[in-house]
Amino acid sequence: MSTHFESIHPDTLYRDAFDVDAPAATAVGRDVWPRRPGVFIRNVATVPPVEGEVPAGPPARELVVGQFGLVPPWVKSASDAKLRSTKLVNARSETVTTSNNFRGAWLGAQRCIVPMMSFREDDFRSGKAQPTRIARVDGKPMGVAGLWERWTGADGEVIVSFCLLTVNANSHALMHRYQQPGSEKRMVAVLNEGSYGAWLNAHPEKAREFMRAYPAQALTANPVEKK
Repeated sequence: MSTHFESIHPDTLYRDAFDVDAPAATAVGRDVWPRRPGVFIRNVATVPPVEGEVPAGPPARELVVGQFGLVPPWVKSASDAKLRSTKLVNARSETVTTSNNFRGAWLGAQRCIVPMMSFREDDFRSGKAQPTRIARVDGKPMGVAGLWERWTGADGEVIVSFCLLTVNANSHALMHRYQQPGSEKRMVAVLNEGSYGAWLNAHPEKAREFMRAYPAQALTANPVEKK
């Protein structure tokens, strides 16, 4: 399970790679963990076009600050939201339409792109967990497929949150090395750069086609020194 990733830096990469403005300097830290603030990219909500009108162009994108760890809209309290969100940082792509936690976001086309420089996984091959940084070989940012939600409490409190979509990696040449021995291997669904718009705009059934493992030869893994 991917519970730690590195946010984009320098800030100019937000515009260069994703065509959105960077967040405020204090909005997001370098490392993002469950329940910490991160950013995601979604389509800007627009008024539906009048029947017969041709849309002027593709929907605009916006960068949103939200909590890492999804809070489903049916959660009854903020305290319950805190408990659940730490366990809802990843959504399995194979069961996203049947999971009570993620089904509404998927069918509601609440898809997003989570920009990151890298994500972390533990390597247990030595017998101890060795944190490992997984990044693109070329050093460019990654856009990971995600889902977002907006929860509103009885007292009006609002929590905007997001999670990362994952795919099976048992046969992946790189990612099969990581995570707990004997467990199913998973990896975040890294999108191809040219497919960002298509992912955000796709029909829910069509969106499944984007749930693929990223090529191993395009990724690099480096152990992280424990502090």
